[in-house]
Amino acid sequence: MNKNLGWKLGLVFATLLFFLFGIFGIPKGFSGRSLLTSLQDRIHLGLDLKGGTHLILQVQVNDAVNGDSDRAVDRLKEELRTRKINYNEITKPDPANNPDQIVLKGVSPESSSDLRNIVNDRLPEYDLRSGAENTWILTMKPQYMADLKNRAVTQAIETIRNRIDQLGVSEPIIQEHGLGQYQILVQLPGVDDPARVKEIMQSTAMLEIKQVLGGPYASEQEAITQQPNGILPPDSMLLKFNGIGRTSDTAEQWYLVTRSSAVAGGDLRAGGASVGRDANTNAPDVNFTLTNEGGRKFAAFTGAHVNDRLAVVLDNKVREVATINEQIHDQGRISGGGMTEQTAKDLALVLNSGALPAGIKYLEERTVGPSLGTDSIRAGVQAAIIGMLAVLVFMLVYYRGAGINADVALILNLIILLGFLGYSGATLTLPGIAGVILTVGMGVDSNVLIFERIREELRNGKTPPSAVEQGFSHAWVTIVDTHVTTIVSAFILFMFGTGPVRGFAVTLTFGLFANLFTAVFVSRMIFDWILSRKQRGEALSI
Repeated sequence: MNKNLGWKLGLVFATLLFFLFGIFGIPKGFSGRSLLTSLQDRIHLGLDLKGGTHLILQVQVNDAVNGDSDRAVDRLKEELRTRKINYNEITKPDPANNPDQIVLKGVSPESSSDLRNIVNDRLPEYDLRSGAENTWILTMKPQYMADLKNRAVTQAIETIRNRIDQLGVSEPIIQEHGLGQYQILVQLPGVDDPARVKEIMQSTAMLEIKQVLGGPYASEQEAITQQPNGILPPDSMLLKFNGIGRTSDTAEQWYLVTRSSAVAGGDLRAGGASVGRDANTNAPDVNFTLTNEGGRKFAAFTGAHVNDRLAVVLDNKVREVATINEQIHDQGRISGGGMTEQTAKDLALVLNSGALPAGIKYLEERTVGPSLGTDSIRAGVQAAIIGMLAVLVFMLVYYRGAGINADVALILNLIILLGFLGYSGATLTLPGIAGVILTVGMGVDSNVLIFERIREELRNGKTPPSAVEQGFSHAWVTIVDTHVTTIVSAFILFMFGTGPVRGFAVTLTFGLFANLFTAVFVSRMIFDWILSRKQRGEALSI
């Protein structure tokens, strides 16, 4: 008995030290303030306790479909040109409502077989069907379009997470929200500048370099009227100038640029954007480096368009227009008279974190102030302390000496749970505090089952050692059953819930596992220690 008690006591003591380290780490002191600081460093607070910003975004997945079909148009043109197949035009009749549809006009009937081979080989994700007057319609396959939209949401989550991580926001929650609605939930605890974060998150930062075909124009109408027959060329688009130094007083300017890009965001080398200084003005600018393939394409483009103008396009706005004086290879620069150090850093950050595959729209925004979070913490802690003290006193009064046993197990249970939060880096939310309080109740429930069973065995004339043995063995099945069913419910909450609900599920689940250890193993060890110190036949205080 004593030998068994020795290793059990050592295990409990080691467990206590292990989880105390999880709560406080290595404290810088043992004063109340030092321990509180260590506790705050180890256990992270959620949005509802620390304050911050809650956002629900919707990914405009049709943007991703449009981007894919635009690239399909470019591939189709290249293949038709390579195989010397004549055609009149390739258009997307309704990119807003039907971005998955491409119309090809003017292909002769004798070239139809070659066209089918091109689509089958180079554009297998599209279905091809013939229309009237030598018209062919390419439509994106439904399964491919559904996968494309889902990938757009996944990529948007990863891109937003990269940008938020680079901003240094602690413990952000970024995850898909809703079912089939292409929404993203973003929670940013402790954010003191939500406007800047929103701007960086929303920016698609799609870097494109396009050839300038005309401009600047004072308005869209002027640009259209200056084109032949008042119609824009089929492979062109009008973009508004929004230079970095532009103010609200600056007159509007529009440029006619090619729809296809010489360089796109995917050609940017990972981490290839950095903040620099203009050699002449010492103003901040952003330097970017292209991949080998991107540099090859850029060199070919600039070599063929010396003395022409190019436009640096970000987020479908012309940010800079320059004349190509000589061939440029894999490096470029974005500058502007109004670029500040902060805007340069933000632009480099966004470029390095990758372009969003589609635009995003804000559906909901809530800001939780830190004072409200402080009130929540105070109310939650007060509720936990009052509830726990009430339970401890009740166990002492109702179960007398055995109540001390239950109280020790309950306190150890709480230490293990908080230590788990410290080790795992899990975020503690207000529902998480509710999970802690519920765990206390579940712990007491387990002790009540065991103690009542021991009392019943004692009333039946069993000796204290036999009553304790029978009480634990018979109550064990009931305790496991109640804990397993609750853990399954918590697991379902974790799988389908959002941040705060998940916090509740996490604390409840681990608290239940800790309760199995404390209510059964620790409590049994204490009973064995008490019995080892009693004389044979001496009554048990319970």
